[in-house]
Amino acid sequence: MSGPALASQRPEAGIARPAKVLELAGGRRTTPLWRNEAGGLTFRIEGDRPRVVKWNPRDSGESLADEAERLRWLAGRVPAPRVIEAGADASGEWLLTEAIPARSAVDERWIAEPATAVRAIADGLARLHALDPGDCPYDWSVAHRIELLRRDGRPVPPELLDPPPADPVVCHGDPCAPNTLLADDGAFAALVDAARVGVADRWADLAVASMSLDWNYGSGWQPTFFAAYGVEPDERRLAYYRALWNAE
Repeated sequence: MSGPALASQRPEAGIARPAKVLELAGGRRTTPLWRNEAGGLTFRIEGDRPRVVKWNPRDSGESLADEAERLRWLAGRVPAPRVIEAGADASGEWLLTEAIPARSAVDERWIAEPATAVRAIADGLARLHALDPGDCPYDWSVAHRIELLRRDGRPVPPELLDPPPADPVVCHGDPCAPNTLLADDGAFAALVDAARVGVADRWADLAVASMSLDWNYGSGWQPTFFAAYGVEPDERRLAYYRALWNAE
């Protein structure tokens, strides 16, 4: 899960479409949007009412069922894709949503206008973090994440066993720049890739989101991000949550 968002990328136009993607497209043209390092693929289904379909191979470690559940919870709370259908078969999982008329924050348009993109990313997270964590049934706390590391047989660095005090909010869990969409006017439009949404320290999001700016736009944009969000950088929490991210 950790590492630069650029490890995921737009796949080549001729990439093979999984059978389920072709079935859901129903003969309509599909445009590849994204390929992640776990083998997951995302396509836009073109037409009068465009759709987006995500497909993951079996045992990819990325749960589209979790994402569908969280997107349904986010509906009416924070802009995010509306779920049409989700399911699984012997080949993998799929998630079909309505397409949002917006572009990823790492689209060429916004790579050329990083100040606009960075402010939109901060705005989207601020809106998510403003939700009442008491209403959120999902957990993304340090204890939960360390439990997952141990379950998967991965080492837990000793320094992660002493986390800073938490400021719980509804977190995204994977707030790298590509997971924010911008409208054509540069405003925040939606959050995507919501499989890890859950209650956690706000700095779990802020640490990773700010770090991902360097990967996608080059150095120097973190001050703009923190100013737009409305906080001063907390170096202890930034260091802790970046270390936790890198351990995963």
